[in-house]
Amino acid sequence: MTHLKEGDKAPDFTSTDQHGNTISLKDYKGKKVILYFYPKDNTPGCTTEACNFRDHYEELQEKGFEVIGVSADTEKKHSNFVEKFSLPFTLLADTEKEVINAYGVWGLKKFMGREYDGIHRETFVINKKGMIDKIITKVKNKEATKQILDLYA
Repeated sequence: MTHLKEGDKAPDFTSTDQHGNTISLKDYKGKKVILYFYPKDNTPGCTTEACNFRDHYEELQEKGFEVIGVSADTEKKHSNFVEKFSLPFTLLADTEKEVINAYGVWGLKKFMGREYDGIHRETFVINKKGMIDKIITKVKNKEATKQILDLYA
């Protein structure tokens, strides 16, 4: 799905978070970033994935990672999602799909015999130099953190 490869420079972005703050990738220069894309707030799979990152957030931070979730939901939806599930990380409200398209995660999906365009669940690990270190295209919602940490074991 994605046109990006491991070793590519991560596309820079500027978007707003759940609080209306402007967030750019360059704000995280010198940090490792887990940039995860997901279809929609408050759906079973997306909630499971977000809560997995929440439950392992301290461990990820101890290993130097920052977590940023991205979907096309609004700031208000993100704010409610963050509050409802006590999510300690940033969610980008990419309503114009600029970040989603830059990372190539928008495209044809199939679900229950139906085809439609939507966000593919993918995770990009960006290193301290702003390069894509790892891309996970087959994200396991319940093991999202483990999938990342296993790559760095």
